[in-house]
Amino acid sequence: MEEKILNNKKNGMGMLLVLIVAYVAAIGLVIFGGINMDAHRYLLGVPVFVVGMVWVCLGWILFCGLKVLKPQEALVLTLFGKYVGTLKGAGFYYVNPFCTGVNPAANTKLSQSGDVDGGNSNALLNAALKSSGQLAVSTDGMGRKISLKVMTLSNSRQKINDCLGNPVEISIAVMWRVVDTAKAVFNVDNYKEYLSLQCDSAVRNIVRIYPYDVAPGVDTTGDGQADEGSLRGSSETVARRIRDEIQAKVQEAGIEVLEARITYLAYAPEIAAVMLQRQQASAIIDARKMIVDGAVGMVEMALTRLSEGGMVELDEERKAAMVSNLLVVLCGSKDAQPVVNSGSLY
Repeated sequence: MEEKILNNKKNGMGMLLVLIVAYVAAIGLVIFGGINMDAHRYLLGVPVFVVGMVWVCLGWILFCGLKVLKPQEALVLTLFGKYVGTLKGAGFYYVNPFCTGVNPAANTKLSQSGDVDGGNSNALLNAALKSSGQLAVSTDGMGRKISLKVMTLSNSRQKINDCLGNPVEISIAVMWRVVDTAKAVFNVDNYKEYLSLQCDSAVRNIVRIYPYDVAPGVDTTGDGQADEGSLRGSSETVARRIRDEIQAKVQEAGIEVLEARITYLAYAPEIAAVMLQRQQASAIIDARKMIVDGAVGMVEMALTRLSEGGMVELDEERKAAMVSNLLVVLCGSKDAQPVVNSGSLY
């Protein structure tokens, strides 16, 4: 299905004035015909009266051809089930009054910008009119227009296992817009629900490739070599891959995905406490390793300085005692309490 843009002139205001004038003329014909329906002018009054009444009763159908579009709106028109074309561009148009607008996602309500309220306001309006004794109106045609604006879809959180089997919770926000109205309306049943489903599928397919944190021996790029990719550290890359996969899926639906961003990322609640302890233990080990490396360097520097200066001649046993004391002082988590030796070491 290819989109066909209708190049209709914006002559809606002119047609509206013509139809109003025609209605006034029809009312005048009815009055004139009614006055002249006596026996002497029967042949003149009856035809005029009939023509005026036919227009008064059926002329409202022509008003159905008046269409108003706001900026960044489109209207897909069909005539007796056949696709006629798409109106684009703000203006007041007049089309075939038997053409109807088609938008299967008009009443779809998702967690995204630009959605309608699912018809709740129309139901409330009709209930209020009925309670006041007035005739309820139908507003089904008000949601037939398709928005061409950039909209944001915020999918709900999903629980997915990463490449190591750890359950994580993740949600994304997708910026998208409709670029081909014919494909969006006719190629899929409901393009909003279709986009939401493809977002869920793409997130699941990409997340299972990455670990939550950097893990050894994991290949996230598919080149056969281990890398340092992770959900937490490579969020930009992960979001870009999610966006590309969504775009490949919704191309046939006439949708362009502009951007995808991770809005929430965390371990699942059942393992969050355990993973926090693991991260704390890893941090403590890294800190201790850094302390030990620094302490060994300082001890080595102290022994070198003492040997080069010739200040003190230390045998192996004295060096071992000095190294032990310095390491205790430098690596201890609390301040050391010095013990002064007033006698000989031997």
